[in-house]
Amino acid sequence: MKRQAQLLLLAAIAVLVLFYLQHWQQWILNTLNVGLSLTVVFIGIIIFLENRNPTKTITWLMLLALFPVVGFIFYIAFGQSYRKKRLFRKRAYLEELSFEASSSNGIIDYDKLQLMGEHQQSTIRLAQRLGQYPVSFATETRVLTNGDATFREIINAISQAKHHIHLEYYIIRDDGLGSEIRDLLIEKAQQGVEVRLLYDSVGSWRLPKRYVNELKKAGIKTVPFFPVKLPFFNHKINFRNHRKIVVIDGKIGFTGGLNIGDEYLGKSKSFGFWRDTHLLVKGEAVRSLQAIFLQDWYYMTGEFISDVIYFQAEPVHKEGNGAVQLVSSSPDDEWEVIKNLFFSMIVSAKRSIWIASPYLIPDEDILSALKVAALGGIDVKLLVPKHPDKKIVFYASHSYFPELLEAGVNIHEYQNGFLHSKVIIVDHELASIGTANMDMRSFHLNFEVNAFLYRTESTIQLVADFIDDLENSVPIDWEVFKKRPILIRVFESTSRLLSPLL
Repeated sequence: MKRQAQLLLLAAIAVLVLFYLQHWQQWILNTLNVGLSLTVVFIGIIIFLENRNPTKTITWLMLLALFPVVGFIFYIAFGQSYRKKRLFRKRAYLEELSFEASSSNGIIDYDKLQLMGEHQQSTIRLAQRLGQYPVSFATETRVLTNGDATFREIINAISQAKHHIHLEYYIIRDDGLGSEIRDLLIEKAQQGVEVRLLYDSVGSWRLPKRYVNELKKAGIKTVPFFPVKLPFFNHKINFRNHRKIVVIDGKIGFTGGLNIGDEYLGKSKSFGFWRDTHLLVKGEAVRSLQAIFLQDWYYMTGEFISDVIYFQAEPVHKEGNGAVQLVSSSPDDEWEVIKNLFFSMIVSAKRSIWIASPYLIPDEDILSALKVAALGGIDVKLLVPKHPDKKIVFYASHSYFPELLEAGVNIHEYQNGFLHSKVIIVDHELASIGTANMDMRSFHLNFEVNAFLYRTESTIQLVADFIDDLENSVPIDWEVFKKRPILIRVFESTSRLLSPLL
């Protein structure tokens, strides 16, 4: 009886609410409209007073003015700088601890540093100033071209692990390659090897719980990075872990452009051949790669690992004066580390700047540096995909082509499948390879990691691979490109308008 009375009371309240809504609907709508307008104006004032990059400021203000509701939702999810600062408050301390551990056994050879070219010395010193990233003259690297070579080496290294296996990936697929990696990790865990896996919750959103549960059941510590439960109202969704890191026993490491999935082996019907570049690292620099992983691991789990056994990489004694520097960047960086290192590389060039990137959305600094270099007679070549995987990003990228082409930049479109390599080569002797694209998301929002190579044999291999890729590419003719349809130009310009938010 009591239950029936409650239901009748609720029904009566519902009827009264509906009745008043019919009479007060317009008043409610007007009130909501005024409230939204005041909120949008207030947010606009905050953005204006924050003194952000003018391009970003104008983009946010236009979005709020033209699409108030959408702009409000986007700002709540992505635009609040104070939330970012609060979210990453403890990371600076973690970086200091991690890199103290990674470089405690390393001593910079200043005699060898002096043998480097002027522009290489400046990049090395800049990286040390921006984040105290140690440089190693006792590290061996090897370029791994495409998925077959990369995963053959990774699987071989995992199978030989004795103490621990650390993996960090943006995307993990539950397919043929994903299953092979999973089964191997389970096998090693059953042998007593410590296994830790960190995966990005957004990049790997299709990864089924069954896959993760099988790993956990085998004793593998498996953790998602920044899990997002309410995507449209959660500011974490915009800060993604785009890193690809593998460290085995603290002695061998891998990083580069390849995630875990069959498409990265060229088995996707949509993309076909997948052109990518990865790097194998042995020697001192593995400590830096380990420190980056352990920093992310602690940030997500609270488990701080600094035991010396995890930093057992032995210096590699080799001929020559080549050096390696592992550098990470994250949304809380005060100086936008990788972006500024890219800028330093570009402006230091004397003869050539060769860049391969699947997503070319430069900010004003990088764009100006590329144009000035080309206008100054430096050989600037950009290698980009001919076929898109993300159409808005693809057309936003194309909107930058006219001013680059007019300045004398040579742009080549890779047509033998999809180009996913992320490589910069300056003067054939200074290079960067890693996870960061030449776009604003990598510069400002993602967690990234890149290896900077100074006069190494790997740099020579990257030059050879770039030349091979040019053979499978078609140059863009500026006169022909100018004649593209007006609708394409409109779509490019619209996409470019959103580029600071992509």
